[in-house]
Amino acid sequence: MKRRHFLQSTSAYMAGAALIPTSLYSSPKKVAPSDKIRIGAIGIHGMGWADLTNLLKHPEATCVALCDVDNNVLNQRADELKQKNIKVKIYSDYRKLLDDPDVDAVLIATPDHWHCKIMTDACMAGKDVYCEKPVGNSIAECAAMVAAQKKYNRVVQVGQWQRSNKHYADAMQFVHSGQLGNVRLVKAWAYQGWMKPVPVFPDSAPPAGVDYDLWLGPAEKRPFNPNRFHFNFRWYWDYAGGLMTDWGVHMIDYALQGSNANVPKSIMASGGKFAYPDDAEQTPDTLVAVYDFGSFNMLWEHATGINDGPYQRDHGVAFIGNNGTLVVDRGGWEVIPEVIDGKNKMEAVPRQQRVDDGLLLHTGNFLEVVKSRKMEDLKCPVQDAAHVATVCDMGNIAFRTGRKIFWDETKMRFTDNDANELLAAKYHNGYVLPKF
Repeated sequence: MKRRHFLQSTSAYMAGAALIPTSLYSSPKKVAPSDKIRIGAIGIHGMGWADLTNLLKHPEATCVALCDVDNNVLNQRADELKQKNIKVKIYSDYRKLLDDPDVDAVLIATPDHWHCKIMTDACMAGKDVYCEKPVGNSIAECAAMVAAQKKYNRVVQVGQWQRSNKHYADAMQFVHSGQLGNVRLVKAWAYQGWMKPVPVFPDSAPPAGVDYDLWLGPAEKRPFNPNRFHFNFRWYWDYAGGLMTDWGVHMIDYALQGSNANVPKSIMASGGKFAYPDDAEQTPDTLVAVYDFGSFNMLWEHATGINDGPYQRDHGVAFIGNNGTLVVDRGGWEVIPEVIDGKNKMEAVPRQQRVDDGLLLHTGNFLEVVKSRKMEDLKCPVQDAAHVATVCDMGNIAFRTGRKIFWDETKMRFTDNDANELLAAKYHNGYVLPKF
């Protein structure tokens, strides 16, 4: 599958083999092997490989170990690294990789339901962590991950890489300047026309070389089905949260940043499988969620099979103020003035284009903080990522309960018992939710 506008082109990220990115260093920078940060990568099929490829573009990093439950992927990636003169140890069980004293930091890019357990185990093992988004697969997992980072004082960067793009930072600065006037509504959306129906396939035996029991981990025991494996795990509640947590953590991140918002007072959501009612996925292909923050509302929209979202963009965030609207996406930002009686209430700002590579800068930021130990310099620390993932999970919980739900910030719970049943992911197969 090809994701329109995803990472501007995943293939472009994966193609770069240079170890020294000229975009970051004006002249070649040499790092002694003994000073390199030794990375162990866990989950290397898709985004994990893109993350690792970008980490290796920085001279401070080297890869010493790979881990994946699919031996086919594991051997393929080890061979690709070998062709670049990078020899690695391979593991099928992440716990053995965490026991490896040659590993300084780990990259976690497994399905979402594994993020919490592996990240907290990594912190306990004394490893720094670069974890793919969403950071946790439930509100309780997000809280556990924040607690683990605090207890073990490890560097934990989450892969919400847009935070490292200059144009996003510039857009947030403009929103905070107050020039838009009172912002009463913030829209965030992801319209994904490239997403086609997930065909219905029968259960089958796991592919040769796949440790399916380890892939399931804390998830409920079910027969293997190809639809639940690799990329499409996103569309099943056992492992992830659909488009709300896949794209929502990126877009809602900026809705919250621009608004300086904490958590909503109430949430309601409506949607369903309206585009492809008979396909194999569980999560809604069409969803609208309304968050009430007291002084403003945030509106989330997602839809598969459609590209033309608000402002003719397939993804983005719009801050709608009394004087004008700022619209930002992965390609740039602009300001559209409010017009009253034929007069603009503020000056327009023409589209300011993206000028840098967010993922490359984001992985570089992680490595810099691993060396400096200045946690305040992280672009997306686990605390921020947990906040965003929590808000996204709230939208999913509102949808799954089918009612408007209210958050009690003093008790850190909903006022609705059915909603509280969904606060924590249920762990199976002898695994327990980490607690600190």
